[in-house]
Amino acid sequence: MADVWIMGEMIVEIMRTAEDVPLDREGVFRGPFPSGAPAIFIDTVARMGHRAGIIGGVGEDDFGKCLLRRLEKDGVDCSHVDVSEACATGVAFVTYFFDGSRKFIYHMGNTPAVEAKAPDISALEGVKYFHIMGCSLMANSEFAKEIVKTMKMAKRLKAKISFDPNIRKELFADESINHVISEVMENTNIFLPGVEELRDITKKDSVEEAVEKSFENPELEIIVLKNGSKGSCIYTREQAFEVGAFSADQVDATGAGDCFDGAFISGLLDGKDPEDAAKMGAAAGALNVQAFGPMEGEINPENIRKLIKRD
Repeated sequence: MADVWIMGEMIVEIMRTAEDVPLDREGVFRGPFPSGAPAIFIDTVARMGHRAGIIGGVGEDDFGKCLLRRLEKDGVDCSHVDVSEACATGVAFVTYFFDGSRKFIYHMGNTPAVEAKAPDISALEGVKYFHIMGCSLMANSEFAKEIVKTMKMAKRLKAKISFDPNIRKELFADESINHVISEVMENTNIFLPGVEELRDITKKDSVEEAVEKSFENPELEIIVLKNGSKGSCIYTREQAFEVGAFSADQVDATGAGDCFDGAFISGLLDGKDPEDAAKMGAAAGALNVQAFGPMEGEINPENIRKLIKRD
């Protein structure tokens, strides 16, 4: 049984080795790296010492082996990962630009990455948190329905729902996603958006108005407003405070926000208050950016403690 479950895309990432090399030009790539926001998140939870499981799909190919080998090595329960003989594992190609922006080409349609079905509720027995990534909802409308179905099962088991909108415009299939996001928001206890995502979802211009709008949901307990290298703002119904980012020699920013989520939820599981949990999230993000690859940072409880103590 896992304390934390996630359902979403499992892919490998093929990455440019240098900045400012467009994807329509000849150039060098590096990879495959195990990836997909759900996989990065749940691998962080497992590395932080918690029981963690993922529901998803890969192909019966070397990319699928790459993913499963890494997740299982780090302690993630992959017993609800479908391995398809008919379809190949999903892939994302990514390039970076000097201004910090990224561009993706996803190959996920008709792959096992977006075809998993909701498990039987018995699979979720003991769940404490069910985490949802918005990019998983956007990838495929039928897959989104299965994620929502699983969310409702977790809710019936008294789990808390954590939600990172993690919007990927490259995956935005149609306007039906807005209804799905609204349904997820109605069930969300821990909300982890970026500034623009918060404004977009609430349809409010200012952060203050957007936070107030979000807390109209009686289920919502905590908002973690992530702002990259500027740190995060944490809101509860009683207080608001800032948590700074940790200094780091950045090699690759991919996956930092997903690692933040995983360490933050781990902190809550450890009994930490939201401020200390956010420090753990910030430390995980800083550790991850120091390595090339979406989840290659040296994240573990000891390194998190050392980084927090150092600063």
